[in-house]
Amino acid sequence: MRELQDTVKALFDKGEIDLFIGYEKGTRTPRPFFVHKAEDAENLIFDAACSGNLAVYLTRKDLTGGKKTGISASYYALKSIAQLFDENQLKAENLRIFGVSEEGSVQFFDSVAAIKQHLSATPPPAKPDEDELVGKINAMTASERWKFWSDELSKCFKCYACRAACPMCYCTKCIVEVNRPQWIQPWASTLSNMEWQINRVMHLAGRCSDCGSCGTACPLGIPVHLLTHKMSETVKEHFGVSETKENVLSTFKPDDKENFIH
Repeated sequence: MRELQDTVKALFDKGEIDLFIGYEKGTRTPRPFFVHKAEDAENLIFDAACSGNLAVYLTRKDLTGGKKTGISASYYALKSIAQLFDENQLKAENLRIFGVSEEGSVQFFDSVAAIKQHLSATPPPAKPDEDELVGKINAMTASERWKFWSDELSKCFKCYACRAACPMCYCTKCIVEVNRPQWIQPWASTLSNMEWQINRVMHLAGRCSDCGSCGTACPLGIPVHLLTHKMSETVKEHFGVSETKENVLSTFKPDDKENFIH
């Protein structure tokens, strides 16, 4: 913690950043904190409870536009940042990226290659509760899974908090705002809610960091993050990990396997 605070102070003192995105203590859980001057770095924290994906703020031009920005990035935020670089959404010269371990040690990443090397050598944080629920869903029959997701998604009232929490949902106009043609019904109902989530998950195919922020953001506790998690597993199983910047839904090869279609 102290190392992070001192590092950020030094960056401000040297004029290397105008903004630092991190966490501060919240009422119940840590919350995002935007540091604009060196002395405010004293409020920065980082521990296992800091689970939100701060990379979501890096594409907010109203927040970071024209500013030299630093960020304390968890494992999943680093995954999102690497993907955002691959999609040409970030500029390295305006960004200072720091990985922070749960013990508080700070690591500076000076390139996307360094981030990817770190990720390849670092196992993802354990998620025992989610793994248990995924196991239960996988053990269901197709009709049982349909009922499970129908029951869950029938609660949704389309607040789009899941979209707002996702670093990869940076489109200036989402499909849900398109009304000519009307791709997604704007009102909340089980089938239209499913349409929205299917579109969201397909959009994130091969791009999702599996951070779970979409599920955490849901005010009704719907585990929508498990949909993107399962999609990530399916993509990896059938297509592997891409060594290029191509995305699953933007690439077609005549010899692509189709055994994922059931």
